[in-house]
Amino acid sequence: MRRRTWPSGITVVVIKKDAIAAGRTDIPKYFRYSTHAKERSLYNTPPTFSIYLARNVLRWLDAEGGVAAMAEKNRKKTDLLYAAIDARPDFYRAPVDKASRSRMNVVFRLPTEELDSKFCAEAEKAGMVGLKGHRSVGGVRASTYNAVPHASVEALVAFMDDFARKAG
Repeated sequence: MRRRTWPSGITVVVIKKDAIAAGRTDIPKYFRYSTHAKERSLYNTPPTFSIYLARNVLRWLDAEGGVAAMAEKNRKKTDLLYAAIDARPDFYRAPVDKASRSRMNVVFRLPTEELDSKFCAEAEKAGMVGLKGHRSVGGVRASTYNAVPHASVEALVAFMDDFARKAG
């Protein structure tokens, strides 16, 4: 069994100075924002690798046009995917109300659990990984996070159309 190790996480806090000054003092020093502000976030050894990664992601995000541009790109990706699901309501079903649909994780089901499994297995053979739904609810989950290119969603939609024609 492969053991995976992950870098330690980071938390970014944006807080007004007056909120820092008004912070609680009846809690351990480490948990006080005032401690970290006074020490310029160096009260403890910072997770430098995680900070380096965050810096790189933020630079990439800025180069891509910032938050507004990424939101628009993500909207286009999920609109395409939801349109494919909604175009075949007899075969693909989104169990989430349209007003509550995610822009990061698109979930859907096929007519049977067996078809859900077959879909995920065939998608994996086609190079699309991580589509199996959550272990407690099953189905299919396609993540469309910022780094997922539009072309990957187009490939998934083409796969979905082909799969529905063959299996439906």
